[in-house]
Amino acid sequence: MIFEILLLGKTKDSYLSEGITEFTGRLQHYTRVSVKQVQHRKKAPWSEEQEREEDGRLLLSHVPAGALKVALDFRGRQFTSEGLAELIGQWEQQGIKQVSLLIGGPFGHSKALVDKADLLLSLSQMTFTHDMTRLFLLEQLYRAHTIRAGEKYHK
Repeated sequence: MIFEILLLGKTKDSYLSEGITEFTGRLQHYTRVSVKQVQHRKKAPWSEEQEREEDGRLLLSHVPAGALKVALDFRGRQFTSEGLAELIGQWEQQGIKQVSLLIGGPFGHSKALVDKADLLLSLSQMTFTHDMTRLFLLEQLYRAHTIRAGEKYHK
Protein backbone atom coordinates (compact mmCIF):
# COMPACT_ATOMS: atom_id res chain seq x y z
CA MET A 1 0.00 0.00 0.00
CA ILE A 2 1.17 3.50 -0.80
CA PHE A 3 0.42 6.40 1.53
CA GLU A 4 0.64 9.82 -0.08
CA ILE A 5 0.26 12.87 2.10
CA LEU A 6 -0.82 15.90 0.10
CA LEU A 7 -0.38 19.27 1.75
CA LEU A 8 -0.44 22.90 0.76
CA GLY A 9 2.82 24.81 0.72
CA LYS A 10 5.97 24.33 2.71
CA THR A 11 6.25 23.57 6.40
CA LYS A 12 7.31 26.84 8.01
CA ASP A 13 9.19 25.66 11.11
CA SER A 14 12.43 23.73 10.75
CA TYR A 15 11.77 21.56 13.81
CA LEU A 16 8.53 20.34 12.23
CA SER A 17 10.27 19.74 8.89
CA GLU A 18 12.91 17.67 10.66
CA GLY A 19 10.22 15.60 12.39
CA ILE A 20 8.37 15.08 9.11
CA THR A 21 11.59 13.87 7.49
CA GLU A 22 12.31 11.58 10.46
CA PHE A 23 8.92 9.87 10.49
CA THR A 24 8.75 9.64 6.70
CA GLY A 25 12.04 7.75 6.86
CA ARG A 26 10.85 5.50 9.68
CA LEU A 27 7.68 4.63 7.78
CA GLN A 28 9.68 3.52 4.73
CA HIS A 29 10.61 0.40 6.74
CA TYR A 30 6.94 -0.70 6.72
CA THR A 31 5.25 0.85 3.69
CA ARG A 32 5.70 3.24 0.81
CA VAL A 33 5.02 6.81 1.83
CA SER A 34 5.48 10.17 0.19
CA VAL A 35 4.86 13.71 1.30
CA LYS A 36 3.91 15.96 -1.60
CA GLN A 37 3.77 19.70 -1.22
CA VAL A 38 1.20 21.20 -3.55
CA GLN A 39 2.03 24.77 -4.53
CA HIS A 40 -0.50 27.05 -2.95
CA ARG A 41 -1.55 29.82 -5.32
CA LYS A 42 -2.73 32.94 -3.55
CA LYS A 43 -4.58 35.68 -5.35
CA ALA A 44 -5.37 38.63 -3.16
CA PRO A 45 -7.90 39.50 -2.03
CA TRP A 46 -9.51 36.13 -1.49
CA SER A 47 -12.15 35.35 1.05
CA GLU A 48 -11.66 32.35 3.33
CA GLU A 49 -14.28 30.45 1.33
CA GLN A 50 -12.60 31.25 -2.00
CA GLU A 51 -9.26 30.08 -0.60
CA ARG A 52 -10.83 26.85 0.71
CA GLU A 53 -12.40 26.20 -2.72
CA GLU A 54 -9.14 26.79 -4.61
CA ASP A 55 -7.17 24.71 -2.08
CA GLY A 56 -9.68 21.88 -2.47
CA ARG A 57 -9.40 21.94 -6.25
CA LEU A 58 -5.61 21.92 -6.03
CA LEU A 59 -5.47 19.01 -3.59
CA LEU A 60 -8.02 16.91 -5.48
CA SER A 61 -6.18 17.50 -8.77
CA HIS A 62 -3.15 15.69 -7.30
CA VAL A 63 -5.04 12.59 -6.09
CA PRO A 64 -4.33 9.64 -8.39
CA ALA A 65 -7.31 7.86 -9.94
CA GLY A 66 -8.50 5.03 -7.74
CA ALA A 67 -6.80 6.28 -4.57
CA LEU A 68 -8.75 6.26 -1.32
CA LYS A 69 -9.23 9.91 -0.31
CA VAL A 70 -8.84 10.63 3.41
CA ALA A 71 -9.34 14.28 4.39
CA LEU A 72 -8.08 15.42 7.76
CA ASP A 73 -10.92 17.45 9.23
CA PHE A 74 -12.06 18.41 12.72
CA ARG A 75 -15.49 16.92 11.94
CA GLY A 76 -13.92 13.60 11.07
CA ARG A 77 -13.90 10.25 12.75
CA GLN A 78 -11.40 9.72 15.55
CA PHE A 79 -9.54 6.48 16.12
CA THR A 80 -7.30 5.14 18.81
CA SER A 81 -3.84 4.22 17.56
CA GLU A 82 -4.91 0.57 17.64
CA GLY A 83 -8.08 1.46 15.74
CA LEU A 84 -6.06 3.19 13.02
CA ALA A 85 -3.86 0.11 12.77
CA GLU A 86 -6.99 -2.03 12.33
CA LEU A 87 -8.34 0.35 9.69
CA ILE A 88 -5.11 0.10 7.70
CA GLY A 89 -5.39 -3.69 7.91
CA GLN A 90 -8.97 -3.50 6.58
CA TRP A 91 -7.81 -1.35 3.67
CA GLU A 92 -5.15 -3.92 2.85
CA GLN A 93 -7.73 -6.72 2.95
CA GLN A 94 -9.97 -4.70 0.63
CA GLY A 95 -7.11 -4.46 -1.84
CA ILE A 96 -6.68 -0.70 -1.61
CA LYS A 97 -3.42 0.16 -3.33
CA GLN A 98 -3.10 3.85 -2.49
CA VAL A 99 -4.33 6.17 0.23
CA SER A 100 -4.15 9.92 -0.34
CA LEU A 101 -4.26 11.85 2.92
CA LEU A 102 -5.32 15.45 2.35
CA ILE A 103 -4.27 18.19 4.76
CA GLY A 104 -5.89 21.54 4.05
CA GLY A 105 -4.69 25.03 4.73
CA PRO A 106 -5.41 27.27 7.71
CA PHE A 107 -9.10 27.62 6.75
CA GLY A 108 -9.76 23.89 6.44
CA HIS A 109 -11.32 21.98 3.55
CA SER A 110 -13.97 23.07 1.08
CA LYS A 111 -17.38 21.42 1.06
CA ALA A 112 -16.57 19.98 -2.39
CA LEU A 113 -13.45 18.24 -1.08
CA VAL A 114 -15.24 16.97 2.04
CA ASP A 115 -18.03 15.58 -0.15
CA LYS A 116 -15.52 13.73 -2.36
CA ALA A 117 -13.54 12.27 0.55
CA ASP A 118 -13.96 8.57 1.30
CA LEU A 119 -13.19 9.23 4.96
CA LEU A 120 -12.94 12.29 7.18
CA LEU A 121 -10.26 11.72 9.79
CA SER A 122 -9.77 13.79 12.92
CA LEU A 123 -6.58 13.46 14.94
CA SER A 124 -8.10 15.16 17.98
CA GLN A 125 -10.93 17.35 19.20
CA MET A 126 -8.28 19.99 19.80
CA THR A 127 -7.19 22.33 17.02
CA PHE A 128 -3.65 22.08 15.64
CA THR A 129 -1.90 24.16 13.04
CA HIS A 130 -1.92 22.58 9.59
CA ASP A 131 1.89 22.37 9.84
CA MET A 132 1.76 20.41 13.12
CA THR A 133 -0.94 18.15 11.71
CA ARG A 134 1.56 16.97 9.09
CA LEU A 135 3.96 15.69 11.74
CA PHE A 136 1.24 14.25 13.97
CA LEU A 137 -0.27 12.33 11.06
CA LEU A 138 3.07 10.79 10.08
CA GLU A 139 3.78 9.81 13.68
CA GLN A 140 0.38 8.13 13.97
CA LEU A 141 0.88 6.26 10.71
CA TYR A 142 4.25 5.08 12.01
CA ARG A 143 2.67 4.07 15.33
CA ALA A 144 -0.09 2.14 13.52
CA HIS A 145 2.48 0.23 11.48
CA THR A 146 4.52 -0.68 14.56
CA ILE A 147 1.32 -1.93 16.20
CA ARG A 148 0.60 -4.07 13.14
CA ALA A 149 4.16 -5.41 13.26
CA GLY A 150 3.85 -6.27 16.97
CA GLU A 151 6.62 -3.86 17.98
CA LYS A 152 6.76 -1.97 21.26
CA TYR A 153 7.07 1.62 19.98
CA HIS A 154 3.42 2.39 20.65
CA LYS A 155 3.52 1.51 24.35
